[in-house]
Amino acid sequence: MKATAFVLLLICLLLLSSSAQSQRLPSRSDFRSRNDSSNPHRKLEFTFARLEYGSIGWRGGWMTDYPKADEQFIMGLRNWCQSSLAISDDPTSCAPEDKDLFKYPFVYIVEPGYMELSTEDAANLREYLTRGGFLMLDDFWGEYEWRNVQEQLRKVFPEYPIRELPLDHPIFHCYFDINEVVQVPLFQNYLYNGRTYERDGYVPHYEGIVDDTGRVMVFIARNCDNGDAWEWIDDPRYPLKYGLAAYKLGMNLIVYAMTH
Repeated sequence: MKATAFVLLLICLLLLSSSAQSQRLPSRSDFRSRNDSSNPHRKLEFTFARLEYGSIGWRGGWMTDYPKADEQFIMGLRNWCQSSLAISDDPTSCAPEDKDLFKYPFVYIVEPGYMELSTEDAANLREYLTRGGFLMLDDFWGEYEWRNVQEQLRKVFPEYPIRELPLDHPIFHCYFDINEVVQVPLFQNYLYNGRTYERDGYVPHYEGIVDDTGRVMVFIARNCDNGDAWEWIDDPRYPLKYGLAAYKLGMNLIVYAMTH
């Protein structure tokens, strides 16, 4: 009887493991097999771009999780999100003074808690945003980093406050319906410490800067690390709740940026 029970338990565990894996993204070996640019006559509609910036002190800075998070996110947009966008295989990066910045409707900023913008950087980002650009700020934690994010954004828009975005805002319903602010954790912090927060960043927030017409120009994922979930969603030790929340949010922000 014990042997039979053990065999039944093993079969159940295998079935559960198979079911969980079927919900996850394919392995990264599949990344190049779905090549939007394989047709040289197809016009690409979206390139994932992140902002290069100067940092206060030494941290991972703008290259945190790069390039795996970006490449994996592209794969997720195509596969799990079923986006029909013609997405470039190759993510890119650019500095605030780079004229190529204006080619990208959506630009990602990681670890802005240690970002330092010059007066020229702030002016260039202001022009980019007022001409229709969109920034996503992600992966910063606690009051110290939050104060720096506020300070840097005041350089760009001294006249616009940062405001909490309610979950009935169109940005949360333009592709997926997002009805919860999920604190997406750093993979290692969750795995080894069992925590979703870092330092004193206990409560997650979705906040933004909105222009006079109501358009969100800057989206702030405070006390969250969506980029880490983009990178690690294919690891079975990382709960799908966090990975899927990060992919849903990223997809919605891109759709919003490209349609507003």
